[in-house]
Amino acid sequence: MKKIPTVLALDLEGTLISNAMSQIPRPGLHDFLNRCALLFPRIVMFTTVEEDQFRQIARLLVAESVVPDWFLDIEYVNWQGETKNLEFVPAALVSDIVLVDDFEKYLHPGQEAQWMQIDFFDYPYPDDDTGLSSMLQKLEMLVAS
Repeated sequence: MKKIPTVLALDLEGTLISNAMSQIPRPGLHDFLNRCALLFPRIVMFTTVEEDQFRQIARLLVAESVVPDWFLDIEYVNWQGETKNLEFVPAALVSDIVLVDDFEKYLHPGQEAQWMQIDFFDYPYPDDDTGLSSMLQKLEMLVAS
């Protein structure tokens, strides 16, 4: 029987928003996050953006009502190194975590099976981008299996 992940690790730039500078929310972001919260007991932010800057972005996104209020207090993973080693997620086994990220370069060697690649949200940031809705379907199938 396949182990169902209980922790969803989310990248920020190119995944949920454009980037830390322009901070354009990806279409469907609010719904995506709310539905992920129903699928996973724990959601963490795993980004290259420093926590202080991430918290500022989170406040802005909540103020603009493009993310749910709980996004303000989302758990932030402090990490170091060249790759997003899922061992940095506190109190979780690597096998319990799925990482949604657009950038393969940040995958930690040996953890490729935990990665779900999302299409990069890039300029001109189309309003009809379906990256989050497509990923949500994949996540729903993953936890239903």
